Amino acid sequence: MGFIFTYSIVVMPGLSKLSDKEFLKAFQVTDAVIQNKQPIFMLTWIGSIVSVLSLILISITYVGLSETWLIVLVALIYLLGVQGITILIHLPLNNQIQKLNLEKLKDENLKNERLNFETKWNFFNNIRTTIAFFVSLTLLIFLTIT
Repeated sequence: MGFIFTYSIVVMPGLSKLSDKEFLKAFQVTDAVIQNKQPIFMLTWIGSIVSVLSLILISITYVGLSETWLIVLVALIYLLGVQGITILIHLPLNNQIQKLNLEKLKDENLKNERLNFETKWNFFNNIRTTIAFFVSLTLLIFLTIT
């Protein structure tokens, strides 16, 4: 358990200082804003998907798959590794947190809900962030050498 607490401090330095109930409430509030289709968030999230799909289409159309297969591969890694994790892991976790009635949960239940959520969310967020970083770096390198 000490590892998980230390781990959460590194990933979420501000939120990790909150009590279990405050932590879960913060995620509920934040996620509610996002799920209410907050325009800037939606533009950024959907825009990144559209941008990567456009990159694939433009690369294949204008240069051909035989010369842009690496760009297509990196773009697909982004779609699966970043957007896939968001859709398959983070959204269900966030929805699970939304369903909690924090006022009715006992301290032990709050602690368990937080631990289950935070551990999995942070683990996959680190994977997602690492993939996004390396995809961005790779695409920037491709841009400079072409």
